[in-house]
Amino acid sequence: MKKISLLFLSLVLYVPIIKAQYDKQNISLLGHWYNPSEVAEPNLGIKYQSVWGWVDTSDNNKEYAIIGSTSGTYIIDISAPSVPVVRDYVAGRRDQCIWREYKTYDHYLYAISDDASPNSFQIIDLSYLPDSVHVVHDDTTLFERSHTLFIDGNKLYCGSVTLPSQGGHYSMAVYSLASPEVPLLLRTLNQDDSTINFAHDMFVRNDTVYASCGYQGLFIYKFNTDTTFSLINSFTSYPDQGYNHSSYLTANGHTLIFCDEVPRNLSVKLIDVSDLQNIAVESTFKSTEGATAHNPYIIGNNRAVIAYYQDGIQIYNIENPAAPVRTGYFDTDTTDGITNNYNYPNNVYHGCWGAYTDLPSGIILAGDMQNGLFILNADVALGIDNVNTIPETNITCFPNPSENAISVDVQLKNTCELLIQMIDITGRTVYSRKEISMAGNSTKSVNISFLPPGVYVLKVEGNEINYAHRIIKK
Repeated sequence: MKKISLLFLSLVLYVPIIKAQYDKQNISLLGHWYNPSEVAEPNLGIKYQSVWGWVDTSDNNKEYAIIGSTSGTYIIDISAPSVPVVRDYVAGRRDQCIWREYKTYDHYLYAISDDASPNSFQIIDLSYLPDSVHVVHDDTTLFERSHTLFIDGNKLYCGSVTLPSQGGHYSMAVYSLASPEVPLLLRTLNQDDSTINFAHDMFVRNDTVYASCGYQGLFIYKFNTDTTFSLINSFTSYPDQGYNHSSYLTANGHTLIFCDEVPRNLSVKLIDVSDLQNIAVESTFKSTEGATAHNPYIIGNNRAVIAYYQDGIQIYNIENPAAPVRTGYFDTDTTDGITNNYNYPNNVYHGCWGAYTDLPSGIILAGDMQNGLFILNADVALGIDNVNTIPETNITCFPNPSENAISVDVQLKNTCELLIQMIDITGRTVYSRKEISMAGNSTKSVNISFLPPGVYVLKVEGNEINYAHRIIKK
């Protein structure tokens, strides 16, 4: 699919923003990309929408960003974050699109849009990267439009599905990805619950579906082994309620975070879902007055990342769900930026549409509706920056990245017991040992050969030390 001229296009479309000043705290800008020729949708002024990430495990865990635009989909190599390179571009069935959303399964990218006809559902094979991508499905045979999508195991959940030629509508539909290039419809929510008009978005884990159903509220279903839906519970009355937009679940399954998009200036909600028969609000919080919380994400159990219209990326410590504390932010929306000319009838829709938080490198991707892709380092805000509370104590670790083992050099003022741990991105302890370490210098070896590739946090704790550092396992 890719033409030779794409390499030139990649260089042309990378525009550094040296002069732009972004309001931020504990988050730094690694890289930025946008296409200056991308034409804004004329009613709302939107140029870009959803952002997603993909890792090519067959090519040294090379990382890619995927971002939607009014005209199509850009696949961007971010292995050198400061110089992102477009590797391919897939045009949509139509331009002037407001919505594009993405998810990946194995080496396939599933791309949907909810803009009016002509439109289509696309499946894109990423396995040919970095050379190109191949479109293996661009059709309306399954459906023409969908508002959002989510993949759990080998099942694709689509919210608000519109069939071609006014052929009907599903509030939610589930497809099997047993054959990834040919999804098979398993069930629609309408077949089991006709009261739901519109499943705007859903978070799914182990076939438990947290469905954000707009003004109807939050509904929790089980997608059963017999491919039917059964309602577990609903949450339809809560403080500062509006249009229930999207949600995300902690790794331990205890806390769900969700955003109400409309009207603007509604709070984010943290609810206790450890007992699905007894759901309760734990806390609500806002960014600055007037901003719109659009899409939430959770890293592990204790960090929430919120994509805000008008306020960019906001990160909160939710270790105590009753009292969230903001630990960092990066405002992608600035009048000192690139475009930001909001002379449209409705100027609410500017700023950050969404984020991606699951890359092995630990970097965060953010998609701004006017200013494109932002590649961010949020280590400090996420609490995985180097921490050492005792000045006389020194600690270093190497090599990093590593495939088999890391060496931890420790200098202690006094003999003490050390706890050495490795924590994965869900907050789970995957390595732990205690040992007495003598005063002076010593080297500890930590075996990581058994761990799958990814990002981990090395923690070393003792009477004289409180150290944490991000480790990349190759």
